[in-house]
Amino acid sequence: MNRNIGTRLTMQFALIVALILTIFSVSIYTFSASYHKSEFYSRLKDKARTTARLLIEVKEVDYELLKVIDRNAINALHNEKVVIYDFRNEQIYNSIDEDSIHVSTDLLDKIRLEKEVQYFQGEYQVVGLLYTDRYNRFVVIASAIDKFGNSKLENLQWILILGFIISTGFAFLFGRAYADRALKPISNVLKQVEKISISSLNLRVNEGNGTDEIARLAITFNKMLERLESAFEVQRSFVSNASHELRTPLTSIKGNIEVSLMKQRSSEEYDEILHSILEDTQNLIELSNRLLDLAKANSDISEISIRKLRIDELLWETREWLTNRKSDYKVSIHFNDPAFPENKLTLLGNDHLLKIAILNLMDNGCKYSSQKAVDVTLSIEGEYIVVSFTDEGIGIPGDDLKNIFHPFFRAGNARKMAGHGLGLSLTDKILNIHKGKISLVSELNVGTKVTIFIPYISI
Repeated sequence: MNRNIGTRLTMQFALIVALILTIFSVSIYTFSASYHKSEFYSRLKDKARTTARLLIEVKEVDYELLKVIDRNAINALHNEKVVIYDFRNEQIYNSIDEDSIHVSTDLLDKIRLEKEVQYFQGEYQVVGLLYTDRYNRFVVIASAIDKFGNSKLENLQWILILGFIISTGFAFLFGRAYADRALKPISNVLKQVEKISISSLNLRVNEGNGTDEIARLAITFNKMLERLESAFEVQRSFVSNASHELRTPLTSIKGNIEVSLMKQRSSEEYDEILHSILEDTQNLIELSNRLLDLAKANSDISEISIRKLRIDELLWETREWLTNRKSDYKVSIHFNDPAFPENKLTLLGNDHLLKIAILNLMDNGCKYSSQKAVDVTLSIEGEYIVVSFTDEGIGIPGDDLKNIFHPFFRAGNARKMAGHGLGLSLTDKILNIHKGKISLVSELNVGTKVTIFIPYISI
C-alpha cells in the first residue's frame, strides 16, 4: 500500500514538474522565435529603405553601382534580395539578375494600400514597403533567409528538449526520495499498529511531535485503542460478573432439587423447598431482564423507538408501579417551583427505557433507606429537565464512588442487601442514549442524592 501511494505521489510530482517545464519551454521557444522573426523583419525593412533611398534620392548612385554596393555590404543578410517597382508596376531595380521573388500585381496593390506587408515565401522572409518621394511612389520588396536566427532557434530547441528530459528525470528521482521520506512516518505507524492485538491493547502508537497530520493520525489511533481496551475490559468484567451472578441462583436451584430427591419428605418440607426454588427463579428472571435491558441500553438511539413524552407523567406512572408492588416504599414527588412551565416538561425518548432508569433510582433510594423513602424533585436548568432523587440511607463509601456506575459493582456496605449492581450502570447508559447525564453525591450513613439531566423540547 505504501509502495503504491509512493509511486503515485512520485508520478504525480514528476508529471507536475514535466507540465511546468513544458509550459516554460514552449513559452521560451515561442517568445524567442517571435523576437527573432520581429528582429529579422526590422532588418529587412532597414535594408529595403536604405536601398530605395540610395537609388532614388542619391543622384551619384545608379543601378549598377547600387548592385555592387549590395553585393559587398558587410552586414548583408543571407541570400538577400531587393526589388523596387515604380508606380507603373515596372521593375526599376533588382539586386540579383534572377527573378527569385514572385511578385504579383495584387501583391503590389496590397502593399500600396497597407504601406507594409510581411509574409513567408518558402524559407524566405519577405517584407514589402511603400517608399515615397516628392514626385513618385515606389514599392520596395526585400527578402532573405534568417540562417543565423534559425540556427539559434534550433540550438535553443535542443537545449530545451535536453533540459526537459534531464529535469524530469531528476524530478522523478527526487520525487521518489521525497515520497518515501514523507510516507515513512505513516509506515512506522502501520508497523506499530500491526503489532497490536487483542492481547496487547495496552500498547500505543508513537505520536511524534503531536502537531502535524501524522501525529493527529497517531493520536486518533491511540484514542481508538483506549476505547477498544476499555470496551474489552468492560466486556471481560461483564462476562465474568454475569456468569457469577447467573451461577448463584442456578446452583441454589440445583441444590434444592438434589436435596428434595435424596429421600421422601413431608409436604411442609416440599413447600419450603419449592418456595426457595421460586425465590431463586424470580431472582434469576430479574437478573435476566436486567441484562436484556442493559443490552438494549447499549443500542444506538436510532435503533429504538422514540416519541414525545412528559417527564411528570413518567414519574407518576413509575411511582405508582413501584408502590403497588412494594407497599412499604414511600416516594414523594414535588416541583421546586409552584409556577412550573408546562411547555418545558416534554422530551424525546423511549418510555420503557426511561421508566427503567427512573425505577432504578426510586428503588435504590427506598431500598437503602431505613425509612424506605425517597424524595423526588423536578426542576429546569438551562436546556435540561432536572430530576433529583434524595434519600437518607446508608450512603456510599468515598472509595467506591468512582466505580459506582460500573456493571455488577456494589458498594461494600450494600452487598448484604439483595441486588445485582446493574441499576446505576443501566441508568447511566439509558441517559447517554437520550443525550442526558447523571451525577451522584453521597455521604456515608447520611444519604445519597442522584441527579439526572435530560434535554427538553419546547412545545
